[in-house]
Amino acid sequence: MNISTDKPTLGVVLIVKNEAKHLAACLDTVKDWVDEIIILDSGSTDETETIARRYTDKFYVNTQWPGFGQQRQLAQQYINSDYVLWLDADERVTPELKQSILNVLQDNQHNVVYSVNRLSTAFGKFIRHSGWHPDWIVRLYRPQDTHYNDVQVHESVIVPPNCQIIKITGNLEHYTFENFFEFQKKQSQYAELWAKEKHLQGKKTSVASAIGHALFSFIRTYFIKCGFLDGKHGFIIACINMQYVLNKYLGLYLKQNK
Repeated sequence: MNISTDKPTLGVVLIVKNEAKHLAACLDTVKDWVDEIIILDSGSTDETETIARRYTDKFYVNTQWPGFGQQRQLAQQYINSDYVLWLDADERVTPELKQSILNVLQDNQHNVVYSVNRLSTAFGKFIRHSGWHPDWIVRLYRPQDTHYNDVQVHESVIVPPNCQIIKITGNLEHYTFENFFEFQKKQSQYAELWAKEKHLQGKKTSVASAIGHALFSFIRTYFIKCGFLDGKHGFIIACINMQYVLNKYLGLYLKQNK
């Protein structure tokens, strides 16, 4: 790996829609130490834009929703910095993670992408098991090296064969839904996108397969991934995961037999 002596710059990029509730708290954790903040909105109707413009003038809009992966690709085109740090509006950079990111910039290595450990809440409680933590995700890299894939939902960064993945310390705190039905609504939307994408890819399933996948999802979350150690929250998460998986596969089954 080649190491440059030039001090690199860092840009934070977010894709958002109706994130007035979370956006300011997220940007407060990065505003004083990053070089640019880029926000791509997909058609907010709340105060998202007003809040965003308090932190940056690099606010863009694309209402022709292409899916999460391609929306991120579009947002990345606006960055001018040497490194990009991806955040969601409901995430917070902790002081320990901030220091790790600054160390990355100081080291300034090439052919490396960096993975952060996300610690998420569910209904007001941090979840440390249930398959939710550790949750290593690539969020920091040089824009010229790579980008997100084209996946409609649960998109991820493409890691080139010549790039090494390095895990950095410090949690990225993720404040998910506090309302059960709001969470279910979002999961239903993700399930619909998944079913649509898999149907277009020619994937087939059956009712029996849907039930089997759903039951295994509960077993995996609650027992294999030690969801029981998260108490009642772990049981609820296991049930939600089971319902989500059932919705995905039944949605696909109905599409293929329409």
